[in-house]
Amino acid sequence: MIIMMTIPLFPLNTVLFPGGQLPLKIFEVRYLDMISECLRTGQQFGVCLISSGKEVGGSAECYEIGTLAKIIDWDKRDDGILEIVVEGQQRFRLLEKRERANQLAEGDVQLIDDEDDCEELPVEYQLLSDLLRQIAEKFELSYQKEHEKYENAVWVGYRLSEVLPLESEERQELLEIDDVMNRLQHIQDAIEDVTAEEETPDS
Repeated sequence: MIIMMTIPLFPLNTVLFPGGQLPLKIFEVRYLDMISECLRTGQQFGVCLISSGKEVGGSAECYEIGTLAKIIDWDKRDDGILEIVVEGQQRFRLLEKRERANQLAEGDVQLIDDEDDCEELPVEYQLLSDLLRQIAEKFELSYQKEHEKYENAVWVGYRLSEVLPLESEERQELLEIDDVMNRLQHIQDAIEDVTAEEETPDS
C-alpha cells in the first residue's frame, strides 16, 4: 500500500536509521516552532542528510531518502535551548520540497515499505552480529544486552551502519539500499576493505 504524507523536514549533516536514536539541540526559532508543534500534536518529522547547504541558517538541499523521526525525550534548558532525543521510524522518499514563510522546509513524501523486520540473520553474516556485540559492549551502548535482536538481519544492518567509522555519504548509501542482504553485503565489503588497507604495509 502506498502511503503519502506531508511532513516538516530537518536537514542535518548526519543520517538517522530506523530504530536508531539521535540527540539534537534545537535553538533556531523555525525548529523550536516545529518541535513545539510536533510535541503538541504527536506529529513526526523527517530527518534527511544535507547534500548542499548548511544546517544553521538559510536553506539546505537534502538527499531523496530520509527517515521519519519520533520525539521520545525532551528537556528545555534555562537558556531556551531545547534538547530532544528522536528515534528513527520508517524510511521515506522525498517527492517534493518547499519552504514555509518561516524558512522551515516541508516535503511531500512517500513511505517506503521496509524489509521484513523479523528476517533472521543468515549464518554467513554471523560475524557482523559478533562485531556489533563487541562494539556495543566496548562502548556500553543501550542495546548491548538485547540479545534476541542480534539475530535480526534488518536490525544488525542498521546498527552497524550507525556505529562503523563511515563517511556520511556512505551511511546514506546504506540507508538507500532496499534489500537487507544487499545492505549486509555492502557492510561486509566495507569492513574487508578497511581490514585489507590496515594489513597492507607502507611502501
